[in-house]
Amino acid sequence: MNDPETPPQPPRVVEPDLAPIAAAPPASLPEPPPLPPPLPTGPLPLVPGETAKYNIPDMHPEGRKFLGIALAAVLVSGLWLQWTALSFVLLGIAIWVAAFFRDPVRVTPLGDDLIVSPADGLISLITNVEVPRQLVGDGGLEPGLVTRVTVFMNVFDVHVNRAPIAGRLTRIVYVPGKFLNAELDKASEENERQYFVIENPAGEKIAFTQIAGLVARRIMKWVAVGQMMKVGERFGLIRFGSRVDVFLPAGYVPAVAVGQRAIAGETILAVKGTPLLMGAHSQ
Repeated sequence: MNDPETPPQPPRVVEPDLAPIAAAPPASLPEPPPLPPPLPTGPLPLVPGETAKYNIPDMHPEGRKFLGIALAAVLVSGLWLQWTALSFVLLGIAIWVAAFFRDPVRVTPLGDDLIVSPADGLISLITNVEVPRQLVGDGGLEPGLVTRVTVFMNVFDVHVNRAPIAGRLTRIVYVPGKFLNAELDKASEENERQYFVIENPAGEKIAFTQIAGLVARRIMKWVAVGQMMKVGERFGLIRFGSRVDVFLPAGYVPAVAVGQRAIAGETILAVKGTPLLMGAHSQ
């Protein structure tokens, strides 16, 4: 029996044990899909995923007047001489003129420690020389010994020249001269030529020279001192066949070999640091 003087006790409420729930690890979220690799900086020649195709190169506007003269000669000879052998010879010359002034699209490699070829042609000489006196002075190079890479262009090569690095033009010097065979080493000192110096953002200066040849009678430039240039950008043209010398700054080594073919704006001519090329042979 209950004691009548003891008050009744309220019913006991059992609290649920929440500790296991609080200690349970949160549900893991699904991992996000991996990001695609970043696209390289600079203009892309193709839409990503599109395949490359061969295209007929455009002709540089500088060649239009020469092509017009050649086609006029073909037309006159055809009308007057009733398409004799001379007419077909002149037609062949007109086709060659159109091919000479072709200006194809180039895909330029990007890199802070690269120097690309400014000209199409044959790597005819790699040697150490004293810096030409025309390159010494305001905005130019310091006197001393440098490595010179020579690219020889024949009359069938593309003759549009392109900047070997990105940077600012600090010096341009034109020197009148002779029209010796550009394959001769003395052509770099006696022929008509034009010197350029570009300084990259790191303060390194790269010099290069347009040199007239036996057939070339005109050196053209489309740039001025102080102008900023992108690597691979067109800066000039030589009519009709010649060579370009490139003077490598300290720390850069050639990435090409004598006898190799170079493509302006595409072929890596030199790299900073360890050489990419330890030797080469023809076969």
